[in-house]
Amino acid sequence: MDIFKVIKCDGKDCGNDVFVWKFPGEDFNTLSQLIVHESQEAIFFKDGQALDTFGPGRYTLHSQNIPLIRRLVNLPFNGESPFHCEVYFINKTVSMNIRWGTPTPLQIEDAKYRIMIPVRMFGQFAIQVAESKKLLIKLVGTTREFNQKTLSDCFKGILLTNIRDYVAKMFVQKEISILEIQSYLKEISNTIADDLRAEFTEYGLELVNFNVNEISVPENDPAYLELRKAKSERAKMDILGYNYQQERMFNVLDRAASNEGTSSAVMGAGMGLGMGLNVGNAVGGAMNEAINDNIKPQNNEQEKPEQPHEDNGIVCENCGAKLPEGAKFCLGCGQKIVPKGKKICPSCNAELPEEAKFCFVCGEKLEKTCSKCGAVIQPGAKFCLECGEKVQ
Repeated sequence: MDIFKVIKCDGKDCGNDVFVWKFPGEDFNTLSQLIVHESQEAIFFKDGQALDTFGPGRYTLHSQNIPLIRRLVNLPFNGESPFHCEVYFINKTVSMNIRWGTPTPLQIEDAKYRIMIPVRMFGQFAIQVAESKKLLIKLVGTTREFNQKTLSDCFKGILLTNIRDYVAKMFVQKEISILEIQSYLKEISNTIADDLRAEFTEYGLELVNFNVNEISVPENDPAYLELRKAKSERAKMDILGYNYQQERMFNVLDRAASNEGTSSAVMGAGMGLGMGLNVGNAVGGAMNEAINDNIKPQNNEQEKPEQPHEDNGIVCENCGAKLPEGAKFCLGCGQKIVPKGKKICPSCNAELPEEAKFCFVCGEKLEKTCSKCGAVIQPGAKFCLECGEKVQ
């Protein structure tokens, strides 16, 4: 039987990524030297029981400083006596940059646009051993080494379950979109850390910090690409100061101008614009005349009565997309669908009667008017369509 005269843990056996390391020998005597470095702790085990614990320092294992082992194996008070036990070294430093990530994207519903989005999340956390005996008894067991990889494997299920549940709840409770989630990373990190601390404490570990570094969507996901495209188009219209309905109106006017008999009306509207006349009246008049000219019978042909057609759905007022009956949001641009006879408060999104002039929820005035000419300002417009005045 080989008696180990020096018991210590250093070098590659006790790197920063190692939490617990078991000394390979198990036979010692009461003259063996135990060396425990700073930020380390050594614990003696005998027959599955955690016995004497040593902090940093150099010790000669005489019977006086290993009282628990002495009583268990009946060591004499004096002289050199061999004994058999196990020694575990615990690293008490903070282990930083332990990485975590979702192995596959998680399917989470975007609460704002009501579409399923595959979400990937990545980050890192830091751990420190708080209670060495609890860690050894409840988690390490007879393992010879417990490191960052072993810890990640043990807590992977707990981590991913808490992360997925909280992020999914946050999308719903705060009604945020995946396009806005990056601005909430700090709040998400802090909340998940609070939830996880109790899980780690149960095993003698302290969660020092937890960070969600990135929440992303695969760039080639079709739903995500459509969402980004719609968002980009909406931003473009906001910058230019008009909405989709206005864009369609100008397109119709342009097509009407190219038809026979309407060029003079369109030219008149253009001259009205150039001379500083009322923009809305000029365009509106040209539109009416152009449309009337278009529908007049030509070449003495008798007018044909318009055939009625069935309307089996509804049309989005924002982008013109056809939607099924009962739709709450547009499949094309994500805009909320306003029921007939209703309007939406631009301040608090409350649903109001169409004749309402003020919101009965927040008190906001529903129709903004131009400070110069008094014309009604369309939602989202940057300039008055009547006189061109910039909206304050």
